Amino acid sequence: MLKDLTSEKLIRLQIEADNWEDAVRKAAEPLEDEGKIKASYIDAIIDSVKTAGPYIVITPHVALPHARPETGALESAIGIATLKSPVAFGNADNDPVKYLFCLSAKDNNSHLGALADLAELLENKEFFELLDKTNDPKEVIDYLNH
Repeated sequence: MLKDLTSEKLIRLQIEADNWEDAVRKAAEPLEDEGKIKASYIDAIIDSVKTAGPYIVITPHVALPHARPETGALESAIGIATLKSPVAFGNADNDPVKYLFCLSAKDNNSHLGALADLAELLENKEFFELLDKTNDPKEVIDYLNH
């Protein structure tokens, strides 16, 4: 479940980013800091977007940065980040991005339940209203737990 893969330490709210690459690096940083991913994983996310385009922008204003497990995923986890000012990723339908859910998957299957939870959450207007108004990661965790 989503709440099992995230924590207050993996949440960064109202961060400032100069561009999409900076946004991905800052959203993924807590996962690296907490030993969930290696730096190579962040590089792999950025390289894949440069190669394949902004496929990680999955719905309006939402990106799901992720890479292959073998590129440096150490544990399955999800980081949550909001941007103070949205940035363009180059996805005409869904730019600009304001919310990033950085996924680390240590294999191809163990995170699927969490992704299903996330998909449900992304349809919840209340969740985005909370992300827009709070600066407290604990409030986000409390929301996920209820």
